[in-house]
Amino acid sequence: MPKYRYTAVNGAGKTVRGELAAADEQELFEKLKAEGCCLIAAKEAAVKRHTGKLKTAVLADCCRELGTLLDAGVPLARALDLLCENDSLKQKDRGVWREVLRLIRQGQTLSDAMEAAGGVFPAVMIQAFRASGEAGNMGEAALRMAEYYRKEHRLQEQVKSAMAYPKLLGVVMLAVLVILMRYVLPQFEPLFSMLEELPLPTRILYGVTGFFEAYWYVAVILAAAGMVLWSVAGRMEPVQQAFGSMKVHLPLAGTTWKRICTARFARTLSTLYAAGIPMLAAMEAAKDSVGNLYIERQLETALLIVRSGGSLSEALRNVDGLVRKLEFAVRVGEETGRLDGMLNAISDDLEYDSGQAVSRMILYLEPVMIVILAVIVGFIMIAVMLPIYESYMAMDMYL
Repeated sequence: MPKYRYTAVNGAGKTVRGELAAADEQELFEKLKAEGCCLIAAKEAAVKRHTGKLKTAVLADCCRELGTLLDAGVPLARALDLLCENDSLKQKDRGVWREVLRLIRQGQTLSDAMEAAGGVFPAVMIQAFRASGEAGNMGEAALRMAEYYRKEHRLQEQVKSAMAYPKLLGVVMLAVLVILMRYVLPQFEPLFSMLEELPLPTRILYGVTGFFEAYWYVAVILAAAGMVLWSVAGRMEPVQQAFGSMKVHLPLAGTTWKRICTARFARTLSTLYAAGIPMLAAMEAAKDSVGNLYIERQLETALLIVRSGGSLSEALRNVDGLVRKLEFAVRVGEETGRLDGMLNAISDDLEYDSGQAVSRMILYLEPVMIVILAVIVGFIMIAVMLPIYESYMAMDMYL
């Protein structure tokens, strides 16, 4: 329910100002009247504008609720009004939907109102609602988009889970190194100072420790500069393309990233094509959902091939970064005249493959990170124990 900033006159003739929630100005007038005040002026309070895209989990829930209401025969404006009353929505997200509702009440279509939100809603969603508005099956399209974003959210969570373990283990590795080098190693310095020459591993360890103790600020500056440089360079298209190419050509993880990108493209293309959107428009929106600029630029070339009269399977044949299974399925769909069914089937298959690939990647990462941690800790232990062992050997020789 929107909030209004109002100016009113109370029973004593004094001017009062405040903020009150009401469905519209008429309801605001009635509420103030019940309090013994007469409304003079009112203005809807400005809602903090959403600065990024809505999360996939939010999109899935909102589309499911909207589709259920529309299929039940509830008018669009009333369905959006009920959607805004959902307690599970955050205030910023609710403000986005209220702005969409306001534009619809002014006569705009749902897709135009979403587009006017300034990049908050994905292009895929806008395209789907624009096509469904023309075809008159907006409820069905909303439920289809709910399923699409549910699967996209599940895939994102799988990728996040795969990356969470290496990050956590990296923090543990750093903590172990700090404890060993800052607190454990200094305990042995009196003993090591008695030796004429330290073993090579110990000298290396002391050199690294001494550098960080003497020039810690240099390490901090270099780390900060690296983060800034990565942030700036990450916005450059050549860097994004190079990074995207590297991701899909990694020895083991590259296959996983290929399946993830292919699953996203296939699912988006299948959803839009099934919603009645022409293939060219569906490809235009689907290529932006891949999340890899290296593949997206190749899909632009594939789009030109389709636009010039070529088949979709022919256009996808030379796209590096997509698994060949997609091309074969599309070719079968074109030959049998059941492209929409094949796209839906292959998208389900690729999503399953990508989920399995992410699970395997987690299994590979766990032992690799543990081995790296064991090697680092083992090197430190050798660097500490080797001079102790040599000192005992020297003592035995004198005895």
